[in-house]
Amino acid sequence: MKQKQQAAKPVILLNIDSLMPHSLETAAQTGRAPALKFLMENGAYFHNMVSSFPTMSVTIDSSLLTGTYADKHHIPGLNWFDNCRKEIFNYGTGFRETFRLGLRRSVHNMLYRLNNEHLSSDVTTLYEDLAAKGISSASINSFVYRGNTPQRLHVPRFLSTLTRFKNGKWTTDTTSIFSLGSFSRLRPRGFTLQIAAGNYKYTAKELRHLIRKNKLPGFTFCIFQDMDARLHLKGPGYIKGIVKIDREIQNILNMYPSWEEALKQNVWMVMGDNGHAATGDKYREFMIDLRKILKSYRIAKIQRPVRKKDQLVICVNQRMAYIYILDDSLPKSTLVQQLKNDNRIDIIAWKDNGNIRVESGMRGGSFHFSPNGEYKDVYDQTWNLEGNLNLLDLDITDDKRLYYRDYPDALARIRSALHSHAGRFVIVNAKPGYDFKAQSTPKHLSGAAHGSLHRQESLVPLIIAGTAEKPVGSRLIDMKEFILRLCMSEQE
Repeated sequence: MKQKQQAAKPVILLNIDSLMPHSLETAAQTGRAPALKFLMENGAYFHNMVSSFPTMSVTIDSSLLTGTYADKHHIPGLNWFDNCRKEIFNYGTGFRETFRLGLRRSVHNMLYRLNNEHLSSDVTTLYEDLAAKGISSASINSFVYRGNTPQRLHVPRFLSTLTRFKNGKWTTDTTSIFSLGSFSRLRPRGFTLQIAAGNYKYTAKELRHLIRKNKLPGFTFCIFQDMDARLHLKGPGYIKGIVKIDREIQNILNMYPSWEEALKQNVWMVMGDNGHAATGDKYREFMIDLRKILKSYRIAKIQRPVRKKDQLVICVNQRMAYIYILDDSLPKSTLVQQLKNDNRIDIIAWKDNGNIRVESGMRGGSFHFSPNGEYKDVYDQTWNLEGNLNLLDLDITDDKRLYYRDYPDALARIRSALHSHAGRFVIVNAKPGYDFKAQSTPKHLSGAAHGSLHRQESLVPLIIAGTAEKPVGSRLIDMKEFILRLCMSEQE
């Protein structure tokens, strides 16, 4: 008679915002992150997982949870323009920009529309797929949370007037166990100093609560968000944040008889979502003001509705930007020619008669590509290629194998951003050290920034402990299939 099957052990994924391979390795090797070192030494470590593009949190989390790039899940970035509604959508890029766009609108976009309207219904999230298999899940501190369990959330009373929710309450579909700062807490007496989401201590306390109460579901996703803001100010060499978060992970592991026992009872994964590129300290040199480059055009102002006479809308995602062309009589080539005059812009890309065309302010020539061709890359994707390969730092062997260097999975990621939403627009990417600026966008001088296609922001670490299983690929979009496989596996 067949033995009764037991469900696979719970899977816990800890996402440390802006965790980078070099910083993680330095902290572990110097003894400042003993918990992370233990997981690395007792599991598998990958230093080069490829993130999505743009390398901004909501796009990355959407890719992780749907297993697709932005051309499928339709979250183009933290800041983008909907050509159909003639509306800029911003999920919180900085106080000045958010304030000018309208605080009530931005909060509504972040808390509700992101999951209930913008995240495509043509794709399913990891949470939805797990629920269809009868496996519960938890989301702690993630703004991308779509599941299939209706939850009644609320905004603290003193903030309710800043939202579009009646009486500050709304219903949305989340995971069966859901925590998001002041809006939904697992601990009845839990408290967070941060309004929009919990800090790293809050996240750790919520996870410890689930472990203490023996309520861990099949899959738990936790985000530690604090480090990103510090890196913007202090630069990519900042390690103190890793040390603080590691202490919280130690406290979590200490809840078990031993750390080894923690691995026997659960699968533990730790990952970063994006890296950071160090930025220069001289404003005129290192800030690329797109309004000045394109000053001959009528650029929409973010504090008012887009007008018929406006020719351009600019949406900056730190070191990457979307430039939307509203004037049908304005050719993309004219705009591109002006952008090429700035040698701080390393990639300019747009859709061109079924192809993707790439030019640069740093290098001469042009490059075209499209999918389903004779060249196969390291991810088994095939492409048609024509032009100057150096524009994307590509390498091709005699047997038509394609390799990426400075821009990992560049072809698929550029194509996904260009097909992530409707409209006539051009993508620009800044070379390392430089940051884009438009109206009221945050500056990151003498610190660090992300958003671009470059490997500094695109390659993130992943630790897997408590299982011998591994993802089939080295991209964050491969994680959904891997987690599903772990959660659905059974043991004798």
